[in-house]
Amino acid sequence: MAARELTGSLDGTGMRVGVVVARFNRTVTEALLAGALEALTHHGVATEDIVVVHVPGAFEVPFAARRLAGAGVYDALVCLGAVVRGETPHFEYIAAEVTRGIGRVVEDHRLPIAFGVLTTDSIEQALERAGAGHGNKGYESAVTAIEMARLGRLLG
Repeated sequence: MAARELTGSLDGTGMRVGVVVARFNRTVTEALLAGALEALTHHGVATEDIVVVHVPGAFEVPFAARRLAGAGVYDALVCLGAVVRGETPHFEYIAAEVTRGIGRVVEDHRLPIAFGVLTTDSIEQALERAGAGHGNKGYESAVTAIEMARLGRLLG
């Protein structure tokens, strides 16, 4: 007898999705947002069922994600941002806190949240991950959000 396997589908029909996007490093985050919106609509999420929340920077992403999660109306969230390493330890603090903050929201609300916050050594690396070379991590994050929302329904 084969083991029962569960996999979330990529059908976003009927889903409500919140997208939180940081404005800091706007060239990167606008490309991530465009990719995420393309993925959501391509996979059946209706435009009117997508809410985009703009925040100043990556550090503010978990706050907005927590508020959206607390509303109880979203099937999944997508968090987008770009933290680029500089010459000070600021990068490490921000990257760690954003990651920890989003993780807490997932735990507290049991809501699928796709992590599309880039942490790169250079703006060039970030741009590559936002569409220029390694695909678009915003698109990938949105697909992950749909799949995890569907899987969550299967898991009960």
